[in-house]
Amino acid sequence: MNQLLINLSILFAQPTGISNYASNLVPYLKSLNSTLLTAQNNPEFDCYSIPDNLTPAQGTKGHFRRLVWTQFDLPKIYQKLRSRLLFSPVPEAPLYANCRSVVMVHDLIPVRFPKRFSPLTPYFRNYIPQVLQQAEHIICNSKATARDITDFYKISSNKITPILLAYDANHFKKLNIKDRETPYLLYLGRQDPYKNLHRLIEAFAKISRDDIQLWLAGSPDKRYTPPLQRQVEELGLRDRVKFLDYVPYQQLPILLNQALALVFPSLWEGFGLPVLEAMACGTPVITSNLSSLPEVAQDAAILIDPYNVKELTAAMQAAIDDEKLRSRLSTIGLERSRQFSWEKTGQATVEVLQRHL
Repeated sequence: MNQLLINLSILFAQPTGISNYASNLVPYLKSLNSTLLTAQNNPEFDCYSIPDNLTPAQGTKGHFRRLVWTQFDLPKIYQKLRSRLLFSPVPEAPLYANCRSVVMVHDLIPVRFPKRFSPLTPYFRNYIPQVLQQAEHIICNSKATARDITDFYKISSNKITPILLAYDANHFKKLNIKDRETPYLLYLGRQDPYKNLHRLIEAFAKISRDDIQLWLAGSPDKRYTPPLQRQVEELGLRDRVKFLDYVPYQQLPILLNQALALVFPSLWEGFGLPVLEAMACGTPVITSNLSSLPEVAQDAAILIDPYNVKELTAAMQAAIDDEKLRSRLSTIGLERSRQFSWEKTGQATVEVLQRHL
């Protein structure tokens, strides 16, 4: 009899945050007599082969195919393997199918910042609440996300366990490399409106030093990047604000190590991995005093009100001008980052799953 079924239908070759989470977590679940539902074989585990066209790599079609597969094929596999529990690293599980499940919620940003015509809006408003109501238990990545699940979906906090995420300590670390000749502040992430880049650019325009640049690292988005580029032009910042496009994972530690500071003024995050990765590199961090970001950074960052442009300018100016401040933030950031590990995340997840097996 199979104990635990782990649904890895979202995994694909170029990992996003969620598939990164899943692939880092899975090795710690080996003790639970698990079977992986996966299109990619893993010699360490019993695997049950599933289609490889259900992932975010196939866009909306992949998403739709995965939901159909989850609803109609997954219950049959669950019964066939005589499973006791399904674990999904995203909040997806068959509805009304007698499949006991524990699911992971990363954030409720599409509910907090709904977009007209986005397929994610009905998915988060209609499907996910039903999945969460039916689940045996819910894991999420911060107390802030746990509060959102309770506030938006009216689910009891007793049914939710926040487990903080982690980072690869062999990859993100302080490197002994020279600073770049051009000093820069760095933003890392997507360019969606809730990431607050229009206020970041406005705040940066008020910095009193012309030799400092602002580098925005992340894939361009045809909906959101052009207005930001127009804003840069209008503020006369074309030579000082760089849009770097997607930065490969291998290059991130160098980019972080050479930055004066990471500036991450997001209006909301489920967790906020760039903040943790920057601290692990000894890079000073300026981030928001909202959502999960104070949980991750605690006193190891300059926390600002992300709606207050003056406050953001003042924080960046302080990080640029005050070498002692940068040194102190670097030291306490490194100390704070050492409190996170995938082993801790994995063990805490195993404890929750064991309670429901």
